[in-house]
Amino acid sequence: MKPLSEELEEIEMLTLSHYNQHADAFWEGTKDHDVTQNYAAFLAPFPAGKKLDILDFGCGPGRDIRYFQSLGHRPTGLDGSEKFCRMARRYTGCQILQQTFLNLNLPRHAFDGIFANASLFHVPSLELPRVLNALQDALRPDGILFLSNPRGNNEGWFGQRYGHYMELEVSKTYLEQSGFEIIHYYYRPSGRPIHEQPWLAIVCRSAEQSMLRDNEGKPY
Repeated sequence: MKPLSEELEEIEMLTLSHYNQHADAFWEGTKDHDVTQNYAAFLAPFPAGKKLDILDFGCGPGRDIRYFQSLGHRPTGLDGSEKFCRMARRYTGCQILQQTFLNLNLPRHAFDGIFANASLFHVPSLELPRVLNALQDALRPDGILFLSNPRGNNEGWFGQRYGHYMELEVSKTYLEQSGFEIIHYYYRPSGRPIHEQPWLAIVCRSAEQSMLRDNEGKPY
């Protein structure tokens, strides 16, 4: 894996520092959020009753891991925040990988699905193709990637966190270049006019032809 530039290291360090400092408040503010629409959209493409190996990418304190665990699935969490990882392990008892998004070391073809709820928007645009390639390689053939991110057309610092905000067409370009096929998308919260729906959720399927890559993320 190529070394990170100083700018990218600073982006990760400051963003993770924010989450570590506000971990308890984040948990209190998000533990009761209704994300059943996202759960249903993520699980819908899988055969009913199948027990899944799931990676919760950016798992935070473990809310979504606990839900998948309650259904009998085999979730693994991943987060760059040391405090989030400790909280998620304590809350769920599941395996939690402490890895930053720009320094991933994931097993190949290990997961049926990856649930990236409110996480991938922290990846800078220049690094997003490499991160998506890593997620692609961690999925089994025909695996499912779910992502939900705040939408927009800007990138940079928002308070103490770095964000890259995309609309559907830009998101689609990144996903297709990394071998994903969009099978469903919607805006949240449901039942509101589009200008009152700041979140874009996308369900996509891993394409087999993108599974063979060299270390730079380019097709063989």
